[in-house]
Formats: sequence, structure tokens, C-alpha cells
Amino acid sequence: MRLSRVFYQLYRKGPTEHHYSEAAKMSIAIVGAGKIGQAMARGFLRAGLVPADRIIATSPDPDCLTQIGSLGVKTTYDNKDAVQPSNVVFLSVKPNIMPSVLKDIAPVISEKHLLISLAAGVTIDYIEKKLPAKARVVRVMSNTPCLVGEGATIFARGATTKAHDGELVRKFFSSIGYCDEGDESFIDAVTGLSGSGPAYAYTAIDALADGGVKMGLPRQLSLKLAAQALLGAAKMILETNRHPMALKDDVCSPGGCTISAIHKLEEDGFRKCLINAVEAATLRSAELSQK
Repeated sequence: MRLSRVFYQLYRKGPTEHHYSEAAKMSIAIVGAGKIGQAMARGFLRAGLVPADRIIATSPDPDCLTQIGSLGVKTTYDNKDAVQPSNVVFLSVKPNIMPSVLKDIAPVISEKHLLISLAAGVTIDYIEKKLPAKARVVRVMSNTPCLVGEGATIFARGATTKAHDGELVRKFFSSIGYCDEGDESFIDAVTGLSGSGPAYAYTAIDALADGGVKMGLPRQLSLKLAAQALLGAAKMILETNRHPMALKDDVCSPGGCTISAIHKLEEDGFRKCLINAVEAATLRSAELSQK
């Protein structure tokens, strides 16, 4: 579940001529240059997957276009101008504006386009019905840590896609983190777990840092230690393949500090809160798909 050695080296060392020449055959449109759109662009460029001059991004927000344009990619306010000449189209827009975006680009969509939607709650069936017949649609749930090469992505393919479409999606998102294919029925739960998960982690890190400050540590040191603790714990799980509770037991010595803290977490419903958070986000994603 961690980055492959090849992609890790790309992320660390930057693009090579070989990878650029391979990717240069593709033209990419990012419709929606907000946080996720910018994270994808930065990640793809840092991984050396595609050169900047083969990416064009759109947004109604000039600030977003300025930010993503600083990466060297082309920008435009016109979705159709971006989509028509492209091979791969990332739909990185809010669910509530997806209908207007699909209506806008539908006249220029052809069989050459692979459309990859990142909109929470918007189903493949909905998108396919708004586009010409045989439109190739993939639904993706990723997250913002793709910006630093540590994204978590699950994708589901529409009925008209081919196996090589899935391989291409996997190639894109594996370059910026973990990626796997799953059934579309998983997507709402993936949204609740890993799609929204970074926000839960940020909240936990902030709370841990507050605890450190309360106990007398400087703010910046406290924040660094809290973030590193979660990063290290995550790597322990991914690299050892041991169960989290087994790793927890390694830290909890009899009568020690950590088991006292774990007792307090259990007493205050820590696990229940996290489970409820995943459930709430999952149900909200499912609600969006019904609209």
C-alpha cells in the first residue's frame, strides 16, 4: 500500500526524459483547478508523469487559475476549450456544479475522451446519462495528500471503459500515492474513510499538539511531534503489516503511561467518535448521490 520504489524515486528525484516522452502522447484537462485539481497537477508534475505544457486547467476563479498556472500549465475559463483537444479529462468540481459542467462539455465529448470524475456522490450512471453514448467514465475518490505523493485513491470504471483505461487511471494515481480499483458500491464508504480521513487526522494532530502545549511544550515543537507520531504510526502499520492493536500493545507497558492514556480514550469514546465520523461522511456521500 505504499508508493512503489519506481514512483518513490521519481517523486524524490523529479521527472526524467523517458517518462516525459512516454506521457507526452497524452493531453490532460483538469476541469476545476481548486485544491484537489491543484494537488493532482502538482503530484503528476513532481512524479514526472506528464509535462506541464500537456496540461490545461479551468476554473471560474482567477486566483485558482493563477495558482495552478504558476506550475507552468495552461489555463482557461472555457471548459470546452480545455476538454475538446484533450485525451484525459479530470472532473475535479464540487458535486453541486457537476450538472452545469457536464451540460457545458457534452457537445465536445467523443469516444477519444476518458473522463475521470472526483466529485463526491456523483455516480457513473448519472454522468453517463448526461454525456453522449459510449462516453468512457471512471469515478474516483482520492484525497489531498496526493500533493505530497501520499494520496489514497479508489476508482471504479463505467461499462464502456476498457481495461487499459483502468491501467491509465492506476498509473496516474499510483504516481501520487496508493491506488486500487474497486466496485462503485465502495465509493461512499471510501469517501467517509480515506476521502475525508485527512481532516480527521489534522484534527487529531491539532488536539494532540494542544495537549502538548497544555503540558508545557512549545507550540511548534508540539505540532511537529504530534504530526511525526501519526506519520510514524501509519508507516509502522503499512510496512510491518501488523494489526494496529498489536502495535498498540507494544507501546502499552503494564501500569505505564500509555495504557493509562488508552483507558482515558476508551472512557471518552474515542473509537466511537471515529467510527461515527466515517459513518456520517459515508451517509452524506450517499445522500449526494440521490440528488
